[in-house]
Amino acid sequence: MSSGIETSTFAVTPEHAGQRLDQFLVAQLPEVSRARVQQLISEGKVLVNEGAPKASLKLKGGEQVRVLGSPAAPPLRAIAEEIPLDVVYEDDDLAVINKPAGMMVHAGAGATEDERNRGTLVNALLHRFAALSQAGGELRPGIVHRLDRATSGLIIVAKNDLAHRRLGEQFSRREVRKQYIALVHGWLKQESGTISSAISRDRIRRTRMTTRRSGGREAVTHYRVMERLQTPWGKFSLLELKIDTGRTHQIRVHLASLGHPVVGDTLYGAPREIQPGKGGGDIQPLSLPRNFLHAAAIEFAHPRKGERLAFSRPLPPELQDFLVQMGHSSGYNGKSG
Repeated sequence: MSSGIETSTFAVTPEHAGQRLDQFLVAQLPEVSRARVQQLISEGKVLVNEGAPKASLKLKGGEQVRVLGSPAAPPLRAIAEEIPLDVVYEDDDLAVINKPAGMMVHAGAGATEDERNRGTLVNALLHRFAALSQAGGELRPGIVHRLDRATSGLIIVAKNDLAHRRLGEQFSRREVRKQYIALVHGWLKQESGTISSAISRDRIRRTRMTTRRSGGREAVTHYRVMERLQTPWGKFSLLELKIDTGRTHQIRVHLASLGHPVVGDTLYGAPREIQPGKGGGDIQPLSLPRNFLHAAAIEFAHPRKGERLAFSRPLPPELQDFLVQMGHSSGYNGKSG
């Protein structure tokens, strides 16, 4: 999609001396990402004193910089599909979506118009919204952050590059507050704590992450035990979690590293079927075809207005029902004290 840039001329003042051309233009065109500014330059749509420069050109002051229209839009390889969306909030800059479990956020690199690129959140967003940011690339329009396929809950979507950039900066500065709810196997020893084990990709099973290798990326997860469940299928803990970082599978691998995998998370050691304990009689095994992990609340600053926005969503019905199956009186409404 085009950013709708009109032909413009900018005078380079002495205060900009020594600045790279692409940095100068990002400041002059706040609605446009640096990647798209660089695309403009590479397409010859930026002239400095009527010459075609490189993005790395160091300005001296006194030059005239002309921008000749918008960059050519690369074809979107993601496919618009009419898929229902639970839109929690929407304005001209962003939307907050309550993603169901089982939906991938976006297709992987190299995806084509086949089943690998169907049913994703991006496909649904392309159908629902007229415009999405392009800062994340052609397969990830609008996507600022991610949730695992088997995780439900709140995710922010950017509708333009300015919103995308400013939201991304908030994530980088750890200013976005996220709260998750998880049910894990066993009772944690402490009522609350912080897990700060670095995370890296597992050398043997490449779909997994691990805390057992050196040199991983910093990851910080805070947990609080909300409820301890004693059930015919054993002991479980209902947790509230907050993360300072957003590493791949972070909550799942951190909890598994403590010996308390998320219920349903077979990739990190949870059983496919939860068997009743001794003396269970005729009680049937339990199974959950998704992870018991839900992004329940998110809080951040509006990328344009600066005001704080906060949203929350309770556990989806299948997780509520699972708790009731375990003997919990009424499930859990997703609110914490």
